[in-house]
Amino acid sequence: MKKDKTPPLLKIVRWFFPKVEKVAPFLAHRYFIKIFFTPLRYPLPDKEKVVAQRADLFTIEVLGKQIQCYSWGTGPVVLLVHGWAGRATQFRKFIEALTASGYRAVAFDGPAHGRSEGKQTSIAEFEAVLKKIYETIGEPHAIIAHSFGGGAVLFAAMNGLPVSKLINIASPTIGDEIINTYLKAINGSPGTGVFFKSYILQHYGKSFDEFTSLHFIRHLKQEINLLLVHDENDKEVILKHAQELKKVYPGARLLVTQGLGHTRILKDDEVIRNCVTFISNGRLNGQ
Repeated sequence: MKKDKTPPLLKIVRWFFPKVEKVAPFLAHRYFIKIFFTPLRYPLPDKEKVVAQRADLFTIEVLGKQIQCYSWGTGPVVLLVHGWAGRATQFRKFIEALTASGYRAVAFDGPAHGRSEGKQTSIAEFEAVLKKIYETIGEPHAIIAHSFGGGAVLFAAMNGLPVSKLINIASPTIGDEIINTYLKAINGSPGTGVFFKSYILQHYGKSFDEFTSLHFIRHLKQEINLLLVHDENDKEVILKHAQELKKVYPGARLLVTQGLGHTRILKDDEVIRNCVTFISNGRLNGQ
């Protein structure tokens, strides 16, 4: 039997949220705003502890928060950007392959993630971290991003951060699908999604869709050599996200995998080999 890895807090939220929606929708809506910007922190697996111990550690300060950064190996820099509720060491198998291929792997725990400070964060804070990383280590040779991290990189690129080569793995792009994923995770109703989109528009002066990768990539002022890697069985971020992004940015390459889901894709040897090859020569294996 497959072990249920759902955090206890999330199980509790799934139980009480739909009940609060029925009796006090205003409170439920406000709570949804809070949890949308509050990532869960998962325990560090033993294998990730080992790779963390091998890293050269450094910290940067961004918007008053201390951000934990990691570096492995020497050579051209490949920057690794984790997703929502993720952490730098999720890329442990990428780190092994990159350093063995002569690259320096650099990663960070985003604000309110891993060993970095903060309880809540946003795509704008991730952008600020990326800018500070560039100031600290220079422009990387390439970036590999997972899930939310891919959107954060494209957001920063739209705003002028130089990005020449980017690999987005299992990255969400469609506004309504992103919100629906959150609602499904907590057993929320469509009404909460409608409220949330209204809140974003009123609070930020922009629609939620203007904070998605489909919007970012339409407004790029630079060319990016882009590889999209996505699993057809990803239940958290469905394949449609990558397909829609490729429609808007047809120059992107799309690598579709099977049976890897949303996070196991970061540990697959064939995916990693293709990504390292793409970083080295802009191609995929066998192409």
